[in-house]
Amino acid sequence: MLTAAIILAFTYVGITFTRLPRVNIDRPAAALAGAVAMILLGVLTFDEAVQAVDFHTLALLLGMMLLIAVLQHAGFFVVLASRSLAFAPTPGRLLVVVVVATAVSSAFLVNDVVVLLFTPVVIQACRMLRTNPVPFLLAEAMASNIGSTATIVGNPQNMLIGVTSGISFARFFLYLFPVAALGTVILLALTYAFYRKQMLSPRSQEDGTAGTRDALAVASGHAMPAAAQRLIRITSPVLALTTLGFFLSSYLHVGVYMVALVGGVAAMLVSGIRPSRVIRSVDWELLVFFGGLFVVIGGARHAGVLDIFLQRVDLSAGVGGIISMHAFSAVVSQIVSNVPLTMLVIPLIQRVPGDTLWISLAAGSTLGGNATLIGAVANIIVAEQASRQGVEIKFVEFARLGLPVAALTLGVSVGVLSLEHWLGLLK
Repeated sequence: MLTAAIILAFTYVGITFTRLPRVNIDRPAAALAGAVAMILLGVLTFDEAVQAVDFHTLALLLGMMLLIAVLQHAGFFVVLASRSLAFAPTPGRLLVVVVVATAVSSAFLVNDVVVLLFTPVVIQACRMLRTNPVPFLLAEAMASNIGSTATIVGNPQNMLIGVTSGISFARFFLYLFPVAALGTVILLALTYAFYRKQMLSPRSQEDGTAGTRDALAVASGHAMPAAAQRLIRITSPVLALTTLGFFLSSYLHVGVYMVALVGGVAAMLVSGIRPSRVIRSVDWELLVFFGGLFVVIGGARHAGVLDIFLQRVDLSAGVGGIISMHAFSAVVSQIVSNVPLTMLVIPLIQRVPGDTLWISLAAGSTLGGNATLIGAVANIIVAEQASRQGVEIKFVEFARLGLPVAALTLGVSVGVLSLEHWLGLLK
């Protein structure tokens, strides 16, 4: 047990600090090194390590990555963002469009990819309106997390939870859509309250509708080459059918991972893009990270390390469990971020019957990520993309908005899920 505990601890230290002094390690390397150590030091045999890997989750991730890679090559995200923002002639309306478009897109496409591609377009629109882009970028990052709460495919931690728990796509959506919708409204209200003066300043009202539309015309569908428009027309139905397949998967008795794989491969084959180019776009580092963590957590579980936590965490499938899981997830996600947190908690709640703790973990780990800049990968992506365009997002400014957003949305989530549990909808 001691060996497994030490490996687990060192793996999570490597994940948390990403770059230790004089040590060449990052998140995928830490997870892979931990997995190798579990085998090398005899905690798991090689066959047991292979069995610890959840290939269903990896298949779901791979399928979504293939689909998103094709959509990205087709320019789908640029068109989606630019056409959405073309209806935002004022900063106030721009805020609404940014938040709603990001939240909806993040619910059905992995939120990290959405913010990666939306951020440059948001900055461009803000510059044409002569308004500070930081409030809009903060809102974009937080909207991506809130929106992704609604579905199994919204973010990596939900994929883990959805596949491991066996909760159907439609049931997962019905549980958490109210949380995501109310959270989006809260985000809009708080962002507007915090930055109202900036958005209503005379300088930001000068250019009007024409300025915003002219700035985004180059990215709009009307300015795209015919080949790109054709590619979008081909791939968009694949996305629509894949989304429909997710909702119908439980009725068709097909796993969501299989729907994602079929959608991703179909998009790759019908797009006309060279398949090797699409495959190179897959985030293989994330898949290695997941695979390594599966082995590390499997080793810790096999050695009985995780049994210690069972005696100290409230794992009751009731209101107490809902509250404790939200609080625990929100705090720990600031240390190791939401994906490693989720992988650590999943073995603890697999023994608890029902959906209550699974849904609480999905909501708590995702919404808690809005508290600070390092709480979720999407936040870091927005900050890095903004920095490349000369826009600085400070840790303190993010927390100034993020902490109240996280607190209120987590409170709403606890209230909604408790009500669903009391009504017998969430069991």
